[in-house]
Amino acid sequence: MAKIQLIIVFLVSVLLVSSWVPTSLCAKKPVSVAKKEDVPYIRCQVCEKLATNLYRQVKMKEAQIAPKKITEFQIIEIAENVCDLNKEEANWIKRIDIVEKGDRLKLVEQDTEGQCNSECKTIERACDGHFGLHAFVDFTEYCIYLDSKSFKLDVYLDSFQVMGYSDTDVAEYLFKKPRIESLVNYLCKNLTKACSSKPPPVPKDRTPGEPFVPKSSKEAEMERMLRSMEGMPGASRRKMYSEDDLWTMQNYENEDADEDFDEYED
Repeated sequence: MAKIQLIIVFLVSVLLVSSWVPTSLCAKKPVSVAKKEDVPYIRCQVCEKLATNLYRQVKMKEAQIAPKKITEFQIIEIAENVCDLNKEEANWIKRIDIVEKGDRLKLVEQDTEGQCNSECKTIERACDGHFGLHAFVDFTEYCIYLDSKSFKLDVYLDSFQVMGYSDTDVAEYLFKKPRIESLVNYLCKNLTKACSSKPPPVPKDRTPGEPFVPKSSKEAEMERMLRSMEGMPGASRRKMYSEDDLWTMQNYENEDADEDFDEYED
């Protein structure tokens, strides 16, 4: 009981402090951004891996809910989240390292998740594109630097993302239970044209990305905790907690659960 009270006091203290501590003081590292110039070189590979992971996740969902049949709505939900790094369905992106091989970029899958830096964000951008303000800025830049006579809007818009607004179409196709090869061909050649042509050679002066850094088990646990807090009251303040704070909270909960179990055993 005393430990429960301690947890409550701790949470209240954190909330009070977070209300007056500037957010800038809580940031521990700069936010990484996608390298949009790398997207054309990896788009086809991203599409192939996206299709493969979509197929696997739908199969896993089917096994999870068996003997019930998966619904089209459940498939759409997977397709909507598979390119969003804030969702569990997009964890596959965090296992990929972008490696420069001659004049090409190669996506190399690792055994574990890594720190999500610019390469991670670049793959997310190629996967979905998140059309919004940054896409408008890209469009403006593209118009400025290209001859207006050679500019083709449809080609430009199709060059940034794989999934984009196609998640419903992909979900409908997956609902028909196609073979994985058919899904890859449909998504990457018919629906998006991501693999309709070979990627251009990588410029010799391209700035290399950061090395792949595996994520520690503690960091993975922190992510799981933060994700579990989504939708909870006060969840908007979760970014104010440090990793040590969250780890301490988790340890208190585990110790308290052990103590309750011991009392029950007695």
